[in-house]
Amino acid sequence: MTDPAGLHFAHARAPGKINLFLKVGQLQDDGYHELATAFQAVSLYEEVRAYPADDFSVSFTGTVDTTGLSTDGSNLAIKAARLLARKTGYTGGVRLEVEKNVPIAGGMGGGSADAAATLVACDALWGTEASRDELVAMAAKLGADVPFALTGGTAIGTGRGDQLSPALAKGRFHWVLALAEFGMSTPDVYTALDRHREKHAQDIFPASLQPTVDADVLQALRAGDPRQLAEALRNDLQAPALGLAPGLGSILELGERVGALAGIVSGSGPTLAFLVPDADSALELQVELSASGLHALRVTGPVHGARLVQEW
Repeated sequence: MTDPAGLHFAHARAPGKINLFLKVGQLQDDGYHELATAFQAVSLYEEVRAYPADDFSVSFTGTVDTTGLSTDGSNLAIKAARLLARKTGYTGGVRLEVEKNVPIAGGMGGGSADAAATLVACDALWGTEASRDELVAMAAKLGADVPFALTGGTAIGTGRGDQLSPALAKGRFHWVLALAEFGMSTPDVYTALDRHREKHAQDIFPASLQPTVDADVLQALRAGDPRQLAEALRNDLQAPALGLAPGLGSILELGERVGALAGIVSGSGPTLAFLVPDADSALELQVELSASGLHALRVTGPVHGARLVQEW
């Protein structure tokens, strides 16, 4: 593609996600947990534009504060571009411009969406013609949430959350997001969960080694029934996230009091996702939350995963 200035470039977008269900298995010897999760990609997107360059660089704009993001080789978008170049034998570089709209460290997989969109944009820019399966394999090397950002829709994740199988979801679900002005460290939330389980080992049922997604989640998705889904939402990381950021609990209570069918911490937080019956209810809840001084957005799901944007 060519932009108005005549520069060859490629533009791809990838969605953020909500964990409708997240069951965390026992802490294993390698320090990780087996997961059983249901993801839904929602209509809040990261936009990545890729331009030819001799080396690799990334810059950020967008609706969220990006001042704390790294722009060196540790950035996931740079890692994605370099991995694609290495796997395909491409010898040039790329200049990435990322427009971020998914909250940073917000439990919605924004960095993973950057990586997925970068794979798609660079593959188009460089003409490397990687297959979808090859891109998914590369995505899995970059992080547990990156394959889902590439595929989108609604899916069940097992293993570390990166072993995906599609889940049939009928219709469209309406969500209102309450965005926090701070991020949360995923490792810190998992550590808090492990400590809680260890402290209360005598009082709580032990976590499964290989957890599974509850059948009522899958039934609600197949039925396209938001009320049924509201009853099935679950996140094992919610309690530790609320322990680390107690103010989130009052926002959950507020959302459910003023119209949400249910609210849930998305992933490791701190973003809160409220499920509502329809578009009108979403607008009403957004207005209520905004009147309380919260940054609230309406989104829908499921949506497609990372794809090339054919604008020109």
